[in-house]
Amino acid sequence: MFASKLNSVLVPVDFSEQSLAAVDSALEIAKEPSGVFVLHVLGELSAAEPGMVWEAVDPETRCRHAREALQQQLSDAKYRNVHLDVMIGDPGHQIADEAHRVNADLIIMPSHGRRGLSRLLLGSVAERVLRLAKTNVLILKEKAD
Repeated sequence: MFASKLNSVLVPVDFSEQSLAAVDSALEIAKEPSGVFVLHVLGELSAAEPGMVWEAVDPETRCRHAREALQQQLSDAKYRNVHLDVMIGDPGHQIADEAHRVNADLIIMPSHGRRGLSRLLLGSVAERVLRLAKTNVLILKEKAD
């Protein structure tokens, strides 16, 4: 796939099967598992959300639960030295910022291929990352049936 192995690869995950498979792809192209950085970005909660109104949800608890879920999903020995992080904010911006922070050689992520109204309403995180990142981005497309 690449002429030589990469030092640092960032993989944003949303817990979908495709994003978790992207972690395996990153392991194949990174020199070491310690060069793979997995990031999950939680969206901001609106001040009107019930958990926010009743102060039942706080950012630290949300991040802790997401980190625990990541650790559970990536509990196999091959992921032992992979870096896991959870942030809160706009996924496109957070992914681009994290790639810069870890000096990533590549961001590898799937495209969910949304079309029509769902794409208009949800936007495309992959497209935002392509626009915002100052590093190379590899978009993995789902295989057609």
